[in-house]
Amino acid sequence: MSAAGIIFSNLHEAHITELTKVRTMAAVPFMARYRLVDFPLSNMINSGITNVSVITHYNYHSLMNHIGSGKDWDLARRNGGIQILPPFITAYANNSNSLYSTRLEALCSINHSISNIKDDFIVLCDCDCICNIDIKEILEEHEEKKADLTVVVQKKNVTDEERAKFTIIEADADGHITDAFTNSGMTSGEKHVSLNIMVITRQFMSNMLADTMAHSYKSFTYDIIGRYKGSRNFRIHEFNGHYSAVDSFVGYFNQSMKILRTESIREEIFGNKNRPIFTRIRNSVPTRYKTGCIVRNSFIADGCIIEGTVENSILARNVKIGKNAVVRNSILFRNTTVGEYAELDYVLSDKNATIRDGRHLSGCDALPYFIDKGMNL
Repeated sequence: MSAAGIIFSNLHEAHITELTKVRTMAAVPFMARYRLVDFPLSNMINSGITNVSVITHYNYHSLMNHIGSGKDWDLARRNGGIQILPPFITAYANNSNSLYSTRLEALCSINHSISNIKDDFIVLCDCDCICNIDIKEILEEHEEKKADLTVVVQKKNVTDEERAKFTIIEADADGHITDAFTNSGMTSGEKHVSLNIMVITRQFMSNMLADTMAHSYKSFTYDIIGRYKGSRNFRIHEFNGHYSAVDSFVGYFNQSMKILRTESIREEIFGNKNRPIFTRIRNSVPTRYKTGCIVRNSFIADGCIIEGTVENSILARNVKIGKNAVVRNSILFRNTTVGEYAELDYVLSDKNATIRDGRHLSGCDALPYFIDKGMNL
C-alpha cells in the first residue's frame, strides 16, 4: 500500500482576509513557531506519505520560502518529496478564465500532475486542518473496506448559526455514506461534519476527474459524493481527537487562545512523540528574559527580547517587548516591536509592526484589535 498527498493551500482565504492579503492561507503563522501547512504536512509524513503536492493559487511566495526544499519535513528526496503546484490554466478553465474557486476545480487544474501519480491512494487535505491525526490508520481502513472514498468526520452539535460553515455527511450504521450537503435548513443538532480530510483510490480519482471535465462539474460535495454515493463505496472515518479549522479572523484568534490555555489540547497536538509536528528550523538565538520582566502562560518563540510583562500571549520570533510594557491575551507575529509603557490587550499584530511608547490598544475576545503588516502606531 502506497499513498500520495495533496494539500489545498488557499481554499478558505476569504474567511480570514486580514491575514491572507499578503500570504496564502497555508502560510498563515500559528502558535508562534508554526504555519498552518505544517499540520497536514506533518500528519502525512508521520503516516509514511513522502510524495506530497501543494496546490497554490496566488500570494504563495511566503509559502515557498517556508517549505524550501522540504528538508525540515524529510521531504528533500530524489524520488517523491514535495512540490508546489502553481495554477495551470487549461481548456477546462471557466469562461472568465479565472482561477479555481472550489476543491474540484483545483484538482482539475493539476490533472496533468495527478495523472503521473503511481501510488495506490491519494490523501486530500485542506491546509487549515489543525489536528494531530494518524492517516495511516485511515488508509488501512480504506484498503480493508475496499472503499473508493473515505471522508474523515467528527460528530458535532451543529447550531443554526454554524450550519453554513460545515459539510454534513450522513452515513448508515455500517459507515456507508448516504448523503452529503452544505448549508441545509435541516442540519441543526448532532451531525457528522466533514473535516476536509479524505482518502481516495487513485483509479477512482482518475475516472472522477475525467467525468468532471466532461460535464463541467464544480462541487465535490454535490457533483461527486452526491452523484456517486449510490454506485460507489463511499465511507466515513470518525475522528475523536481535537480538531479545529480557521473559519474567521475571530475564530483564528480564539482557536489559538484555546490551545494556549488548555494543556490537554496542547499535549495532544504537540506532545505526541510518535507524531511530532514539524516546522521550518531557524537557527536563531534564544529569547532573552531581562531582569524585571514577567512572563505567564505564554508561547514565546526564539529570538525575542522581553523586558516588560507578557501574559496569556503568543509571541513569534524576534518580538521585542519594551520596559514596563504590558502584553495580555495577544498574538504578535514576527518582528513586532512594543515600546516602553505600551499596553496591549486582545491584540493581533501582523509581522514588522511597531507599537510606539505609551500606546494603549485593546480589543476583546469577540473582536480582537488588528494591526496590519508593517504598521507604525
